[in-house]
Amino acid sequence: MKLLVCNAGSTSLKFKLFVMPGDEVLAEGKVERVGSQDSAIFHFKKPDGFKIFRENLSIPTYTEGIQMFLDCLLHKEYGVLSNLQELERVGFKTVLSKDHYGIHELTPEVLKGMEEYLVVAPAHNIPYLEAIRQFQKLTPDAMLVGAFETAFHTTIPLERKLYGIPYEWYEKYGIERLGYHGASHSYVAETLAELYGATKKAISCHLGGSGSLCAIDNGKSVDTSFGLSLQAGLIQSSRNGDMDPFIIPFLLEKGMKLEEIMEGLTKKGGLLGLSGVSNDLRDIEKAADGGSERAKLAIDVFCNGIIRYIGSYYAELGGLDHLVFTGGIGEHGCTIRRIVCSQLKHMGVLLDPEKNLDYSENAVISLPESPVTIHVIPANEELGVARKTFGYVRN
Repeated sequence: MKLLVCNAGSTSLKFKLFVMPGDEVLAEGKVERVGSQDSAIFHFKKPDGFKIFRENLSIPTYTEGIQMFLDCLLHKEYGVLSNLQELERVGFKTVLSKDHYGIHELTPEVLKGMEEYLVVAPAHNIPYLEAIRQFQKLTPDAMLVGAFETAFHTTIPLERKLYGIPYEWYEKYGIERLGYHGASHSYVAETLAELYGATKKAISCHLGGSGSLCAIDNGKSVDTSFGLSLQAGLIQSSRNGDMDPFIIPFLLEKGMKLEEIMEGLTKKGGLLGLSGVSNDLRDIEKAADGGSERAKLAIDVFCNGIIRYIGSYYAELGGLDHLVFTGGIGEHGCTIRRIVCSQLKHMGVLLDPEKNLDYSENAVISLPESPVTIHVIPANEELGVARKTFGYVRN
């Protein structure tokens, strides 16, 4: 079966074309800076080494980005499909749909559930709905499947999911901690099980422009840092993370408008708001090295949030066997890993400083005598979605 996976971010698109079973990748692509008029970037590559790289493009919507990738797949010289009818399924790393928390065929009912939760996940559901509707037009014969980010976290005990709000709000509106990054955290669990036969007690740290932690016990999610929305937990690139809710009425009383406050929390907060430099950690680290106190403070707040969650999950799990770093920052942020692990020595987390700087894929970067094994596992969310999409059986 030829199966395409689409991963739509707030300003990006990622694609991988698989042959399943077997996890064989035929081609992959990425579109960066969707919505830009003259600075978008397009990547396309195949396992044989063939590559296309184009920059300074105008890709105003996800529709144009999808079409560019499909045009490459169908190209007479380097394409890998003779027609789009060869695609039997298209899988999406979907985020949230009301009353749909697992793997679902993207029926009108499921799409309606995504629309109902636009206020909870606007930066994610809006681009996914656009992408899904485009594939409905272009690949009408393919089954479209959503592997919802909340699926992996349905095993979290209720006492860790409920907020201290009137119980009727949970019953009537479904307000609870749902959790996200399920494709990434479940891939970490699968990888640990493949390497060791079981995950035992693990903490997965998906760190990137959007970050979350997940406590995993014998392969199952038992707690996670995201809440009902993706605003909770760690500070993000430009989102606030955990925050006292009474800050909002306080600012309203001071004369700010709700629109201003929401923009500050969602687009001007997080690493950007604290550092005053950038929402990209690489730029912030350069500024900190150059003497910026605010940049250094942003890094410290970010790392302290990671340490706080690891400590609480250690207590909930009753110990720790594996600490995993994944995602863009988790994989490449040796400084962040060093700062975090240096504060966890009392928990048996002993980082090898040389391996932290020089490691290979699926690397162990802890000292041989470390009671906790520290891993860097590159995120492969698309493969996780491909496996779930392939395994989905229509009801």
